[in-house]
Amino acid sequence: MRTAIDEARLAVSSGDVPIGALVIDADGRIVGRGHNRREETGDPTAHAEVLALREAAARLGTWRLEGCTLVVTLEPCAMCAGAIVLARVPRLVLGAWDPKAGATGSVHDLVRDRRLNHRVEVVGGVLEEECGALIREFFAEHREG
Repeated sequence: MRTAIDEARLAVSSGDVPIGALVIDADGRIVGRGHNRREETGDPTAHAEVLALREAAARLGTWRLEGCTLVVTLEPCAMCAGAIVLARVPRLVLGAWDPKAGATGSVHDLVRDRRLNHRVEVVGGVLEEECGALIREFFAEHREG
């Protein structure tokens, strides 16, 4: 998670919300990295999770990320939760919960919906305070400025 936090900090320079994500393969290697880049790219899908999943799929040569773990600093939104399910990621580790837009256990729980063909194990609250502080500080600075 600390590496995902470092990745999240990279988003701040472009004015993006500091969220970082990593995809880790079954051998513990980082095969995908991402941080929010929506402001930088003008791409509404440039969320940390989506970028990390894309990089992992390219590196592994398959869209099926079976055996991988996605680590992310903030609970994924509905778009990212859908991407996690579609990529067949078996395990999600998240830092802070998102009580406004979270879709992996707080507001919604798309990744464990029994109607879908794949369900994801969710481990939440890893370094939760540190991950949440990144978001709170970012928005506090933007409200002041």
